[in-house]
Amino acid sequence: MSTDNEIIERSLHSAGAFAEVFDRHARTVHRYAARRLDAGAADDVMSETFLVAFERRAAFDGSHDALPWLLGIATNLIKKHARLEARAWKGLVASDLGRVDIDAIEQAAARLDASATARRIGGALRRLPAGDRDALLLYAWGDLDYEGVASALGVPVGTVRSRLNRARRKLRIAIDPGAARDEEVDHGRIVSASPDSL
Repeated sequence: MSTDNEIIERSLHSAGAFAEVFDRHARTVHRYAARRLDAGAADDVMSETFLVAFERRAAFDGSHDALPWLLGIATNLIKKHARLEARAWKGLVASDLGRVDIDAIEQAAARLDASATARRIGGALRRLPAGDRDALLLYAWGDLDYEGVASALGVPVGTVRSRLNRARRKLRIAIDPGAARDEEVDHGRIVSASPDSL
């Protein structure tokens, strides 16, 4: 099986070879875009991603797989769809509520808690700085490791680790607002506020 780099190299002389890159990664790019946008916009982002990649294939850095590169392109295109993304986050809660089986009374309280949590998470995701949100979503929904996220965003791995740590902490607090009261900041480090530490 040819590597992404070999296929892209071959496509410089035979453009049709690039279809192998599409066949290999289109589903992952589409799934990532669909999680961040609606399905129609995801189709557009996927198509645009491969068009941009094809046009820039001569500049591809063959030291990495093509997937982080493609997801980086997709992330940049998603930023152009920022208004749609904001609507999708708001719609996330509504679509989950539409799937709720309201006849199951014994589960109503759990559903209400889940709905409130989904709203808090959606709001927290919207409030995250774009770099933190992109790193988190590439890691969680793009199934990339730290190095892949770094490659996709064009930042060092340490920056990815910092962004993920910040994003996780903010989401943890959004899920459990009481968690913020249980922690105190000590010179940039978070220290658990237990009776033993006082």
